[in-house]
This record gives sequence, C-alpha cells and structure tokens, in this order.
Amino acid sequence: MRILITAGPTREYFDDVRFISNASSGKMGYALADEAARRGHHVILVSGPVELPAPAQVEFAPVVTGQEMLEACRRHFDTCDAALMCAAVCDYRPVTRTAGKAPKTTQPHSVILEPAEDICATLGDMKGSRIVIGFALETHEAHARAQAKLQRKNCDLIVLNHPAGIGEDETTVEVFSRVEGWASPRSGLKTEIAAYLIDVLEQM
Repeated sequence: MRILITAGPTREYFDDVRFISNASSGKMGYALADEAARRGHHVILVSGPVELPAPAQVEFAPVVTGQEMLEACRRHFDTCDAALMCAAVCDYRPVTRTAGKAPKTTQPHSVILEPAEDICATLGDMKGSRIVIGFALETHEAHARAQAKLQRKNCDLIVLNHPAGIGEDETTVEVFSRVEGWASPRSGLKTEIAAYLIDVLEQM
C-alpha cells in the first residue's frame, strides 16, 4: 500500500518569533511510519517540527504550519490507499501575524484566534474508497467525542489516545470502527501500538 501518515505538532505564529503549538512529540506517528515501511509499504510521512530523525525508507515531507500540512496532504493523498492522521494539528491560529518580533510591553497583549484547517475532515471528504484513520485525544466523555469525530470527519476508524501518553514512549489506545464498534484498550510501547494499528489497517 501507499500510506500517508501525519505526525507531530503544528505551529501557528503570531509574529516571526512567537507561536502557538502543543506538546506532541511525534513519537506515535514516527513509530507508525517506521513500522509500515519495515513491512514494505510506501510511506509518505508529513511531519510537523519534532526532535526525531526521519525513519529510514520513507518519503519525508517536513512542514511547520497547519496550512502547510494541509497542502502537503492534498498533494500526496491522491496517490495513496490510506491515511493515518496522527498529527496534533493546532485547532486555532492567529488571525493576523505581526512582521518581525512584536516588542515587549508592560501592558496585556491579546491575540485573536480563528479555527484552523481540519485536515482529517478534508481528506475524509475526498477519500472515495480509500481508508482514513483519525486520532482523537479526549479528556471528557472520551468515547462519545471520539465517535462524533469519526462521523464528522468521515473516518473509517478512530484511535482514541489518552493524555498520559503525550511525549512518552508508552501509551494506551482504544480503537473504534464503524463495523465492529469499540475494541479492547491496548497499552504498551508506541512501537508495539504502531504494529497493532498497522495490523488493523492491513486487515481493513
């Protein structure tokens, strides 16, 4: 298969130095890319800025902002059989970006935010017969919110993450599919979870 995988955070700048982001390390997405490539799949890894080397034998597309990630995903998805949308894309971005570095003052500073692109939903709308797997990190009403995301983004399957796994080598996931509902939780190293999720994708 040709598999598109997104990984890591995105950054949304409000001047040329300062930005909004999140704590995603990219470890889960990179583990997925490494496992899929090891099995002989052609992997396109679209990654936000992380402190990880690109896995061997993958087609690597580094990006910074959500808009750049969206453009890269649109460019590559046409030739892919499946997409694993593991990146932690910023939900909001500043409406305006100040040129240079805004000077520090002693007064409060407000930044107006607008919703950023929903990359997973965009691919879900254009997928046709291809498979799109989404990821959801939820802290309240996790199952209900994850299922709602699957419907809203037109995913075939959604992977529910737990906050305790952010930046760690181990994690716990739960998988929900339209056909089989919720699978039992899986815990382990992210490399082990990656093998489990690629197994699921191959079976699909």
